[in-house]
Amino acid sequence: MFKDHPKGLIGAALSNMGERFGFYTMMAILTLFLMSKFGMSETEAGSMYSIFYGAIYILALVGGLIADWTKNYKGTILAGLIVMSLGYLFLAMPTLITTKGIAMTALLVIAFGNGLFKGNLQALVGQMYDSDKYSKLRDTGFQIFYMFINIGGMFAPFAAVFVRNWFVKMQGFAYNSDLPGLCHNFIDGEMSADVLNGRFTELATQVSGGVTPDMAAFAEKYLDAFNTGFHYAFSVAIIAMIISMVIFFAYKRILPDKKTTVKEDKPTMTQEQITQDAKEIKQRLVALFAVFVVVIFFWFSFHQNGLTLTMFAKDYTQLKIFGLDISAEIFQSINPFIVVFLTPIIMALFAFLRKKGKEPSTPRKIGIGMGIAATAFVIMALGSIGLPTLNEVKGMGGLAFDMRVTPWLLFATYFILTVAELFISPLGLSFVSKVAPAHLQGLMQGCWLGATAVGNFSLFLGAMMYKNISISITWTVFVSVCLASMIAMFSMVKWLERVAK
Repeated sequence: MFKDHPKGLIGAALSNMGERFGFYTMMAILTLFLMSKFGMSETEAGSMYSIFYGAIYILALVGGLIADWTKNYKGTILAGLIVMSLGYLFLAMPTLITTKGIAMTALLVIAFGNGLFKGNLQALVGQMYDSDKYSKLRDTGFQIFYMFINIGGMFAPFAAVFVRNWFVKMQGFAYNSDLPGLCHNFIDGEMSADVLNGRFTELATQVSGGVTPDMAAFAEKYLDAFNTGFHYAFSVAIIAMIISMVIFFAYKRILPDKKTTVKEDKPTMTQEQITQDAKEIKQRLVALFAVFVVVIFFWFSFHQNGLTLTMFAKDYTQLKIFGLDISAEIFQSINPFIVVFLTPIIMALFAFLRKKGKEPSTPRKIGIGMGIAATAFVIMALGSIGLPTLNEVKGMGGLAFDMRVTPWLLFATYFILTVAELFISPLGLSFVSKVAPAHLQGLMQGCWLGATAVGNFSLFLGAMMYKNISISITWTVFVSVCLASMIAMFSMVKWLERVAK
């Protein structure tokens, strides 16, 4: 797989894999942790999730500026790993995270560390393909790099869920996704007598080994066990950060280093050449920002996987497959698993088309990806027809098993969304590294992540729709957004292809 590619690619890919394992350990459980720890509503948790997820990517702009200014990409990347480790350490301490403000502070520490790390590592990968020897393999290189990101993300939800559920079990309880919300309702005095004497007592008895507990004591103890288990699950991310740092140090010497690049004497440029150069840079920047605007809407839709799609798994999906009980967070492992499985196939397809001279351009691939993403939400919209609203579900104390949808609905949706992601995310990184002016590589990778940030800052709108309108209509909104993005992208394809040459 790494044959014919720069030697530093495997080091960058493995380092990113370790960091992503830690990051996706946290992201798999973050929304449900916030709701369980602080009794947040879907909208409130969605707002906090959006701020954090947006900050991760907007701070990549800061990280890009720091690396471009200092020309010390490697040092900036290492600083990012250290800062992220501190943030995860804060989250892993139950006695420290006692308020929403403290939790948000810990998350912003992680976001800043991620901003120092993520875009600059991508910029290093792009620099590996700047020479004529490797330039034709740029798209393939980023696809390999992206696949390793998802090897890290593939196992992260399982690690987080294992630690959380293990701790809950050690406290004498079993896992149930509906109970934290019911416990908060009971403690806050918002539970109806029917739900108290019905579903709440029934579930409490089940997770307590068949013994009906004192409900007041149970609510407090179950929440404490559940939330402490979440805290300890965050410690997995710290271990992943340490592994990532070790790998980065091992390969640091062979990664590109702008500080040690020998400056070659260049002939003096005429005023006409300077003007043409400035005009080309302006055109490249305009093209990049046009793509950035379009992909905002993809990320707004795609990153619902950790928010509304995870809520849908908890509230509407049968959490059982092949006779085995599963957790709502586990569905998030589908995406990275499919990335790892499909990347070699899609790479082979593009290589075949390249040999035939029929490979679509990178901008065209991105447009195709937008259309594929719309298809995924069409499936969700059709599969959700007739489901009760979330308020109706809460009035019942949660849906009974036979009223919930098959887990294969989410499996199909995640599969198709992943195909769309493979047409957009790694190839978008490749496009940015190819088109960005040499002296703005870190900043433009940061701007790509900044576009992702704008989409992420909008994620809370999905949570608002999920809570307040029909579930099927909620998914239809995402269909419309993805289709509009596809049309916009295809309308610019020929222009973008000219700029990229």
